[in-house]
Amino acid sequence: MNVDQRSTPTSRAERITNLDTIRGWATLGILVMNVVSFGLPGAAYFNLDGGGSETALDWAIGALGEVVADQKMMGLFSLLFGAGVALFADRTAAKGGRPVALSLWRNLLLLGIGFLHALLWDGDILMVYAIASPVVVVLRNLRPRTLIVIGVGIFAVAVAAGLAVATTISADGAELGDLWSNDPEAEMSDLVGLWFLVEFGGRALGMMLIGVALFRLGVLNGTRDPEADRRMARLGLGVGLPMAALAVLAISVNDFAPRWFLPTHALNTAATIPVVLGYVGVISLWNRRGDSAVHERIRAVGRMALTNYLTQTLLGVLVLANLVDTDDLTRTGAFAFVLLVWALQLAWSKPWLERFRFGPFEWVWRVLTYRRMQPLRR
Repeated sequence: MNVDQRSTPTSRAERITNLDTIRGWATLGILVMNVVSFGLPGAAYFNLDGGGSETALDWAIGALGEVVADQKMMGLFSLLFGAGVALFADRTAAKGGRPVALSLWRNLLLLGIGFLHALLWDGDILMVYAIASPVVVVLRNLRPRTLIVIGVGIFAVAVAAGLAVATTISADGAELGDLWSNDPEAEMSDLVGLWFLVEFGGRALGMMLIGVALFRLGVLNGTRDPEADRRMARLGLGVGLPMAALAVLAISVNDFAPRWFLPTHALNTAATIPVVLGYVGVISLWNRRGDSAVHERIRAVGRMALTNYLTQTLLGVLVLANLVDTDDLTRTGAFAFVLLVWALQLAWSKPWLERFRFGPFEWVWRVLTYRRMQPLRR
């Protein structure tokens, strides 16, 4: 089989619309997390009392974001990235290619894209995915149950690490450094820095492996009995959202004392898996409801996930970090920016894909992956 056939774009008939739909919601949702670090003081990302919370509406937006979006949207994104690694390898093998070699090369390129992205904004997740992807490539053909056990185990280590490090935090929280304080001279301790890396990477890798398992089981593909998705949605959201809400409530009633950060953060982290599963169930049920204009626009956002993720940063850094005074920006203002970017991405993704096969950054990634020009115009 020649190279042209191996690099043939996925046809519309071959696309798994449920994956596109979930990816679209995840792409839009992750901006709710990231926008905080685009224009608000650094500590505001982890600390609701760290900036941008001036009115009751600011507090409500911040608390709601912690419960429904913080970590959960990254978890959903990670789940889909893991499934994407498995899907890419499967399709490469089916076309006669070398799935391991091509997957590793593809993610090495992603590491480079993430590095460039990180030069613009230090919250990049692409490098973490790229570094974790070889593990996913190697383990992708294990039984789904085994992948879930390994993924949950890695995720649990990330949660446990936070609880362990919490015992070292003093009353003034000096060890947390700029995670909790806007003092420019504040530096996190080496142990907290190590926890941050373990927690960030562990959450991503754990969810990626779970994503491969759920893809193999048909959970992400939208091929299951709808009743199974309803049960997953009820159980996941019924368990996870109260856990996340309790975490926010606990640190709030303790006046955002630094000692409460890691225990409540660990509780919110533990809520991620059930909430993400609940979201998958809800979105899968919604995806079955038809092909409305809204469905098509959400799927288009998902098909251009890389482009939309990167342009969220470009817009955020340009507008919030450079054109808006950080001292004047509130969480309400940041959320207004989120709504504006959502409107733009929902508006441009579908018309672009009606004219072109890929988003612009997806096309560049594809050209570099196959090391030859790829068709762009339809």
